[in-house]
Amino acid sequence: MRFSAFTAAPVPWKNGGGVTRELAVQKENGRQVWRLSLADITRDGAFSAFPGLARIHCIVEGPGHVLSNAETRLEASLLEPLTFDGNLALDCRLRGGACKAFNVIYDPELVAAQARVLRDGKLPEVTGSQVFFVVSGSLDLSEQGRYGPGEGQATDGATCGAVSGGGAVIHVWFQPV
Repeated sequence: MRFSAFTAAPVPWKNGGGVTRELAVQKENGRQVWRLSLADITRDGAFSAFPGLARIHCIVEGPGHVLSNAETRLEASLLEPLTFDGNLALDCRLRGGACKAFNVIYDPELVAAQARVLRDGKLPEVTGSQVFFVVSGSLDLSEQGRYGPGEGQATDGATCGAVSGGGAVIHVWFQPV
C-alpha cells in the first residue's frame, strides 16, 4: 500500500494538543495491528497515551524534544527512532522549535516491531511486513516504483530496491508474536 503525507488529511491528536496525518493502518479481524502517522509538534504539552499499545517515534524534521515523567526521560532526536510503551503518560518539551515526527503505534500482542534509518544503498533483506518512509533523497522499489520525501510503502514479504540521492528512509519491520 502506497501512502503520502501530502494527501493525508490533518486530524487532531487523541489529546487535542496538535495534529497528525494518518498515513496507513493495518487491521486484522477488526483489530488494529499497527498505524503510521506524521505528527506536527508545535508546542510543549502532554503526549497522547495509548494503553495496551507500543510506539516507535522518530523525528524527521526540526530539533526534536524531550519526553518525560517522574520515572522516564526519552530524548527524541533527528532520525533516531525511539521505541517505548504507549501507556506512558509523558510530557513533551521542545528543544528550540517545532518538529515533525513519524510514528508507528502497534499492538505488541500481535506483532513485534523494529525500526532503523537506511542511508544510500541496497535495501536489507527482511521477512515479514515492512514499511518504508522517505525523509530525504529517494527510494526505488523494484516492484512498486520510485518514492520521494513524504512518501512511503507498506508491504508484506521481502522487497528489493535501493535508497539514493543522499537519502534517509525510515524502515520498520513487523514480525508476528
